[in-house]
Amino acid sequence: MAELHAASAPVAVGQLRRALRLRDLILYGIIIIQPTAPMPVFGVVSQTARGHVVSAVLFAMVAMLFTAVSYGRMARVVPSAGSAYAYVSHSLDRGLGYLTGWSVALDYMLNPVVCTIWCSKAMQNFFPFLPFWLLALCFAGLFTLLNLRGIETSARINFVMASGMGVVVLLFFIYAALYLTHQHLTPVALLRPFYDPASFSASRFGSGVAIAVLTYIGFDSVSTLGEEVENPKRNIMLATVLVCVITGALAALQVYAAQLIWPDYVHYPDVDTAFVYVARRAGGPWLFLLMNLTLLIATIGSGFTAQLAAARLLLGMGRDNAIPRRFFAKVDAGTRIPRNNVLFCGAIALVAGLSMSYAQGVELLNFGAFMAFMGVNAAAFWEYCIRRKERNWKYWLPPVLGFAVCFYIWVHLSVPAKIAGGSWLLIGALYGWHRGIFRRQRMETI
Repeated sequence: MAELHAASAPVAVGQLRRALRLRDLILYGIIIIQPTAPMPVFGVVSQTARGHVVSAVLFAMVAMLFTAVSYGRMARVVPSAGSAYAYVSHSLDRGLGYLTGWSVALDYMLNPVVCTIWCSKAMQNFFPFLPFWLLALCFAGLFTLLNLRGIETSARINFVMASGMGVVVLLFFIYAALYLTHQHLTPVALLRPFYDPASFSASRFGSGVAIAVLTYIGFDSVSTLGEEVENPKRNIMLATVLVCVITGALAALQVYAAQLIWPDYVHYPDVDTAFVYVARRAGGPWLFLLMNLTLLIATIGSGFTAQLAAARLLLGMGRDNAIPRRFFAKVDAGTRIPRNNVLFCGAIALVAGLSMSYAQGVELLNFGAFMAFMGVNAAAFWEYCIRRKERNWKYWLPPVLGFAVCFYIWVHLSVPAKIAGGSWLLIGALYGWHRGIFRRQRMETI
């Protein structure tokens, strides 16, 4: 990560040093999202949206931009805790905050699931004779073993990995340009990835957008650094918005080139790893292997760090007694690792990885993410427009549009994803009611 600017002001005991500048926040957000973010979902979005991948990625960016403004505004109100749970609990209601946290838990726990599925499919590109169930068992086990041993990726390693992925993305652009210069594309063909009247369907496009949003998942992590930022009231919002814009621009260029190289969105050798086959068409077998290996390493990193985050989230909810404290709040005395939570998340990654497709996993993950995004937009509107009676359009327009666009995308999630996600929320609501969480009292006293 970029070098931190040393703060000149003294730091009180128990406080974090405000050393992060705007560029540090932007780099942090891009590293978390990763420069290759749109590549794993390319094939699924392409087939779902009938070739309109670029438009789906850009429309998803619009939703994230409005929501990013709401995250930034709420970071001003609750600068010490960058989470949807904290924002909704503070500005709306503790019970609604609990349901938001429950939705975020679904998001966190499904991230290792989709990583398990994608890694298994990518490994089959190298060793097609290996059965999927064996690879899923290996990757779910690998994520669990790494976390049980307490291995965490440092910011410096993350920066090196992101830089390496950036080089691979640059190589892809070079070979894509060389390939496309020999294709004699017409103006109609150049515009087709944005809009093709012969294949466009509003419902299919909405479903594609709902999956394309995975490209941006992680942008809200910038708000978790509220206590370590110079001028957080300005920089948190600005960095969150810029991370979305930079990610969206880079992602749109990647999928635009890929769509031009492989315009037939119906036929991919494997829809879940379609981008690596696009790379092979543009650059030959060696680029296929390099891209496959790069995305495999990136997804392994995402998988075990996502499982780490999920285990820590469950630990926090267990300590608050929002979920059974005896099991989820336990920390191993020797390794200081929440062993029960790591094993629990590993079991979910394996079972869910064997029972659902990559697209289903992504949609269910986005169910939880968008419930949280809508919660943050609602909290921002209530905090500024109702509680503080701000009437300027810049305070009410972003959360209203952010909520509306997020709701539109959420509606276009598949019916099975909404049923499964709704069932998860119902279980959480029933459990919260049983625990008395919806009564207005501090979570710690439940």
